[in-house]
Amino acid sequence: MARCVKIIGILLTAGLGIAPAAAGDWPQFHGPRRDNISTETGLLKRWPDAGPKLLWTARGLGHGFSSLAIAGGRICTAGNIGESTVVTALDMSGKTQWQVKCGGAWTRRGLYPGTRGTPTLDGGRVYYESPLGDLSCRDANTGKKLWGMNILRRFGGKNIHWALSESVLIDGNRVVCAPGGPKAGVVALDKRSGEVVWSCATGDQAGYASPILAEYNGLRIIVTLTLKAMVGINADTGELLWRVGHQSYADENVLRPIFHDGHVFVSTVAAGSRKWKVNVQGKTASVAEVWKSKQMDNHHGGVVLLGGYLYGSSCAYNRNKWICLDWRSGKMLYAAAGVGKGSLTVADGMLYILGERGTMGLVTPSPQAHAVVSRFEPPGKGKGPWWAHPVVCGGRLYVRHGDLLYAYDVREAK
Repeated sequence: MARCVKIIGILLTAGLGIAPAAAGDWPQFHGPRRDNISTETGLLKRWPDAGPKLLWTARGLGHGFSSLAIAGGRICTAGNIGESTVVTALDMSGKTQWQVKCGGAWTRRGLYPGTRGTPTLDGGRVYYESPLGDLSCRDANTGKKLWGMNILRRFGGKNIHWALSESVLIDGNRVVCAPGGPKAGVVALDKRSGEVVWSCATGDQAGYASPILAEYNGLRIIVTLTLKAMVGINADTGELLWRVGHQSYADENVLRPIFHDGHVFVSTVAAGSRKWKVNVQGKTASVAEVWKSKQMDNHHGGVVLLGGYLYGSSCAYNRNKWICLDWRSGKMLYAAAGVGKGSLTVADGMLYILGERGTMGLVTPSPQAHAVVSRFEPPGKGKGPWWAHPVVCGGRLYVRHGDLLYAYDVREAK
């Protein structure tokens, strides 16, 4: 197996659930539409040789791989401090507004200690699930706990090898998460009280992925990856619509599924990429495989669908290269080294790519070639690999590394 298979860090991904957000906000993992595509415009198409201007560096976040939620003039993330998981809120200048403990920390040596999931900002509240299963709802202004529970204890789940990693999904008045219990593989809770709305027995432990919400032919569907399968659940009733076996190396089902035009896509280590057609009949649904490919087997850096093409890094296959697949056929159009295996986001028509060794790259998306037009090295004084997904919001590029958060100005000069 390639080196990347040995580096088993699990980050979080989630999909198309929509949390209400003001223009320019990034209120949850992968943005307001959970597609990891920003609506930002007026950004630099090329950076200075030394990189864009560093506006500020925030310290004291705790160690972790969590990305950011940004809304209402507030930035939220999570990390380990000592034996505790903490959630931190910063203002837009990088100063701490509040920091609160949210249960114990994931500290197991050799299993990449640190937080995984990203907080979700919604309606003046912050929702966060820790690697140990402590789910809480807090006042976004103060961090005060409004309700909480340990979802593993509450629903009889068992933690997974690299620890729980999802970023919870807000669906209207519900918060959706995956405790992986025998009778409650995925659950929907009232986001105001934490009371159970529905639970779905998926037959699996939780995976490392985050759920998405897809709406197709009148049916609202929660889609996620469990430890060994891709499942679809009726978002209104909790009924299991389908379960398709999908097993990755070391059970690393991490990617947030992508839903587009009646199709679901996933990509995971060694198992590779697969696309299914969703067939809806009234209140029931099933899936049929359209294509599969070993060429892109994404680890935990995410995949984006842009202009009919899928962009993401490989792992065991194609040795950590960046891959472009045709959405319709699954054909690989290129494999390129770029800045090395890593994570990405999209803003103003460009790919912002962060290599897990700390190189930040700006790439022109194209099915013909992987054109890195600019790159730079952030200061790099944090610990561990650079696994937190980058965020572009409000004309800024945010890069998280361990205890640190860097904010760069990427706006075009006026």
